[in-house]
Amino acid sequence: MSEAKPKTNTTLRVRLTDSPISRLGYWWATAVGFVWGFVWSTGPIRRRHGLIVFTGMPGWTYGRGGSCVGGCYLTGANDGERVLGHEVVHREQWRRYGMLFPLLYLIAGRDPLQNRFEIEAGLEAGGYLPRRAARARATPRRGRASSTP
Repeated sequence: MSEAKPKTNTTLRVRLTDSPISRLGYWWATAVGFVWGFVWSTGPIRRRHGLIVFTGMPGWTYGRGGSCVGGCYLTGANDGERVLGHEVVHREQWRRYGMLFPLLYLIAGRDPLQNRFEIEAGLEAGGYLPRRAARARATPRRGRASSTP
């Protein structure tokens, strides 16, 4: 009689997100962002909130108000504290997804109000919505109902 061999799972599972592979993609993107920023930046280059921030970039070298590429943030002059907080979330998304991030971002769509990555990073901080205080001032307060229409 032959003995039954135990089944072994020889399938190699490769994690593409939040893994050494995604971190490798993050570091590759950071290197690309660093070179791009170093070549085109005409303003100060600083380390802020864990990001390498390149300012003074020509408008055609980045998207919208600025672009996060790996651990680099590329912008003309949009480097306030609120927007950097938003970009730090994008840096973490780059770490989690690596080189899948640009593809996933593209699939999520160009409309920031519908893009899950922009929503996660904070639409107000990213400049896609007016600040709450500004919205409150713009909206008239409703008191008692008036008898006149």
